[in-house]
Amino acid sequence: MTPPEHAPGVVVGEAVELDLVPAKLPTRALAFALDAVIVGFLLTVVLIVVVVAGVELDSALAAALTVALVVLGLVAWPTAWETLTRGRTPGKLAFGLRVVRDDGGPIRFRHALVRALTGLVVDFGLLSGVIAMVVSACSPQGQRVGDLLAGTLVLRERVPRSTRLRALPPPDPALAGWASTLQLAALPDDLALAARQFLGRTGELAPAVRRTLGERLASDVASRVAPPPPPGVPAETYLAAVLAERRRRM
Repeated sequence: MTPPEHAPGVVVGEAVELDLVPAKLPTRALAFALDAVIVGFLLTVVLIVVVVAGVELDSALAAALTVALVVLGLVAWPTAWETLTRGRTPGKLAFGLRVVRDDGGPIRFRHALVRALTGLVVDFGLLSGVIAMVVSACSPQGQRVGDLLAGTLVLRERVPRSTRLRALPPPDPALAGWASTLQLAALPDDLALAARQFLGRTGELAPAVRRTLGERLASDVASRVAPPPPPGVPAETYLAAVLAERRRRM
C-alpha cells in the first residue's frame, strides 16, 4: 500500500519543518474573490453617495477618483486588514486562511504593504491575475510574487483534526504564579502553533539550531505577551510556560 502523501509544511530559516499547511490556489482565489465582492460593494456605495450628492465629475476628476478607488481597494484594504488582524482579510477569515512570515511568525505592516503593492502592480495589475496564478502554481509553498518579495506565505489556519501534535514538555512549576498573570489575547494562533511545533521537535534539532530558533520564537512571543518572564528563564522554558497557560485558559 502506498503511504499517504504528506502535505508540505513551512520550513523556517534553519531548515526546520513546521506542520503548517500552505493554502491551495483555489482556496486563495475564492478568498480573494470574496474580498473583491466586498470591496466592490463598498466602492459602489461610495459612487452612489457621490452621485446623490450632486458632485459634477469632469474627465480629470473621474479619472482621479477611479485611481483612488482602485488603490483603496487593492492596497489600502488588504494592508489595513492584514496588519490589524495579523494576516487575515474578511475573505481569508471566511476560508480559514492567514498570511504569515515564511518562518511562521506574524506579519507586520511592511509585509502587508509589500504584498499589496506588488499585487497591484504585478500579480493582479498585469494580465489580470495571470502572473499571480502562474507563479503561485509553480511555487512549492503556493507563493505569488508579492509573497516572495515580502517573505510571506498564506497558510490554512484550520488544521485538520487528523494532524497529530506532539506532547509539550511540562511547564516549570516555579513559573506558575507568573504564568497566571499573562496577557495572552495578542498572541496569534499561527505563532503559538509554530512554538508548539518547535517544542515538540527540539530533540531532532542540532544544538545551535535549537538555541537560535528557540530564542527567535521566544522573542516573537514576548513581543505579544506581557508581562516578560523572570530574569534568566531559558527560551524553551518560557515558551512551554506560555503555551501551557494558554491551553489551560482555552
